[in-house]
Amino acid sequence: MFDKILIANRGEIACRVIKSARKMGIKTVAVYSDADRHALHVQMADEAIHIGPPPANQSYIVIDKIMAAIEQSGAQAVHPGYGFLSENKLFAEALEKAGVAFIGPPASAIEAMGDKITSKKLAAEAGVSTVPGYMGLIEDAAEAVKISREIGYPVMIKASAGGGGKGMRIAWNDQEAREGFQASKNEAANSFGDDRIFIEKFVTQPRHIEIQVLADRHGNCIYLHERECSIQRRNQKVIEEAPSPFLDEATRRAMGEQAVALSRAVGYCSAGTVEFIVDGDRNFYFLEMNTRLQVEHPVTELITGVDLVEQMINIAAGQKLPFEQKDLKINGWAR
Repeated sequence: MFDKILIANRGEIACRVIKSARKMGIKTVAVYSDADRHALHVQMADEAIHIGPPPANQSYIVIDKIMAAIEQSGAQAVHPGYGFLSENKLFAEALEKAGVAFIGPPASAIEAMGDKITSKKLAAEAGVSTVPGYMGLIEDAAEAVKISREIGYPVMIKASAGGGGKGMRIAWNDQEAREGFQASKNEAANSFGDDRIFIEKFVTQPRHIEIQVLADRHGNCIYLHERECSIQRRNQKVIEEAPSPFLDEATRRAMGEQAVALSRAVGYCSAGTVEFIVDGDRNFYFLEMNTRLQVEHPVTELITGVDLVEQMINIAAGQKLPFEQKDLKINGWAR
């Protein structure tokens, strides 16, 4: 087990990681910008290292500054939290090159699941149910209209590198498909520097349900049931609850097994979340995979009794999962 870990983040999630590390007897190193000099995570950690001015692009997401802090502190592992560098394959690769453990998945899994077109192709190959659509590159608005007609309206036009609702448009006819394609392409280019677009069938009145997974480096992978986040505003989650009031046991098991199948297909290890949309008949379709700890992870911890941060640290240290799928029960309800 590690003696000391560095948390490449700030605020609530840094405090959360520190609590689990302290429980495990592991020393922690905080990093902070000028704005966070007196922040709680800085006070809670055993050590704290200054990494630059307040803007994140001059401090928290500068890989060289985090690597320098790791070297200065002698930390053996890094927990990235969520946001910032948590899904940055270059950061994971830099840590591996330096011989520092990344408390997260392999860089290859981050890369594969970070691209929506690639992830959907991999999901389909792994036998995971995906939304009908066109996963190839779309050259122009005329081709977008042609593809939309073939799929059947309504359709969802989406950015391959998208997230947080950016680069997404719903089209109900040819004109909206034409306009939506160009708008999504422009927004994707501005937001992600990647203007690739794909189109899939739009599922009306869907439920948004995500499956929490844990995988170790010894071939063990389990799902910790689901969280439902169907209540959203502007494509951002408002309420997250577990278990879902909508799922039955058979659907829950089928979704969990497909989430595990996808995780195995990409050589995943650590905590991750596979997101699905579910229609009124409980047909479910893969949406994306988040290759990190999610903001909402405590909801799952409350109904399973599993400390996800502790398990992430154990997995990164090479330990096996201490339980099997049959051991995980839903106990109560949380949101």
